[in-house]
Amino acid sequence: MQSASFTLASPSPSLSLLKQRRQPPSLSFNPRFDPIRASSSSNLNNDSFNVNLSTRRSWSLSSSSSSSSPIKLRPWNAPLPSYSDAETNRFEVKATSVPEAAGEKPESSSLFKTLELGALFGLWYLFNIYFNIYNKQVLKVYPYPVTVTAIQFAVGTVIVFLMWGLNLYKKPRVSGSQLAVILPLAVVHTLGNVFTNMSLGKVAVSFTHTIKAMEPFFSVVLSAMFLGELPTFWVVASLVPIAGGVALASVTEASFNWAGFWSAMASNLSNQSRNVLSKKVMVKSEESLDNITLFSIITVMSFILLAPVALFMEGVKFTPTFLQSAGLNVNQIYTRSFLAALCFHAYQQVSYMILQRVSPVTHSVGNCVKRVVVIVSSVLFFKTPVSPINTLGTGVALSGVFLYSQVKRLKPKKA
Repeated sequence: MQSASFTLASPSPSLSLLKQRRQPPSLSFNPRFDPIRASSSSNLNNDSFNVNLSTRRSWSLSSSSSSSSPIKLRPWNAPLPSYSDAETNRFEVKATSVPEAAGEKPESSSLFKTLELGALFGLWYLFNIYFNIYNKQVLKVYPYPVTVTAIQFAVGTVIVFLMWGLNLYKKPRVSGSQLAVILPLAVVHTLGNVFTNMSLGKVAVSFTHTIKAMEPFFSVVLSAMFLGELPTFWVVASLVPIAGGVALASVTEASFNWAGFWSAMASNLSNQSRNVLSKKVMVKSEESLDNITLFSIITVMSFILLAPVALFMEGVKFTPTFLQSAGLNVNQIYTRSFLAALCFHAYQQVSYMILQRVSPVTHSVGNCVKRVVVIVSSVLFFKTPVSPINTLGTGVALSGVFLYSQVKRLKPKKA
């Protein structure tokens, strides 16, 4: 058996190939560097090579050969690197700092959603205020509520098609059976808005919205008749201040007339019929539609339904020639009608956007606050004379609406 050791030093130009070298008794490593170990084995020529890197940048090659005995490889066991306590503590600090940074995202996301919801509520109230103001200004001098409502649906239809055409909202694929289900909703939606405009043309805005506070009463009655939902004692009790407040406000209303009163009541009946129908028939549809898509389809269908009815009932009375002959300011009527139509579609669109983000009870409370804001703003803008008893009646009715929205969340106990 022959054994030879060769040393190849990189800094020296000359190579000493047959220089005997002793194996050092112990190896020390710089703790700042991790040891590197590489081993290679091959069955060619029965040779094995072991390459060691030391800190002095020298290469040591060991070779052994034998014709009879197999090659034995001796692994090089390097000592494990040691770390100081400071290094260990540093790693621990980094590990615990990760969850703190990760926890900032949910907080910022929650804050953004809160601000977004607050902005939507503000827009809902703002659009509603301007709609009632512009709409009242038009209806005071242009007493054709069916034509005014048809124009509002026409502007809304244009907005819906623009949203679908520009991919601002996904265009729905609706089957014939779904349209048949939506048709009754479109009919009562159309009637509700026509009756509201009839009332606004006859009485003050504040009085119309005071009467519309009776919506919970119609909701309870229709739900019991068609859905079999019997109200609890507390729900019935909340209807008492609503009915009493509306009655008190009606008796002391300076602009009261029966046409405006019954138009507002018919609007309540139509709107709540729409809600009951949506609960009763929409569950049978093949594919559910979100609220905004459903509202868009209803808007288009309402325009198609109402346009011929408006022409038949009121005729073509929206041309510049007719308006001038009636002594009206054409530009003013067109501008206010267009702005009222924009606000009309915008406030309902935003209302459905809010409904997708909050519970129905929260939406109902927001609607109650919206009615208060509209009544106060209209009284201030139009300088409507309001007596103390009238104010008391309106306040009692709206308090009952708020109470109704709260007791609705109470579920009856099962026997």
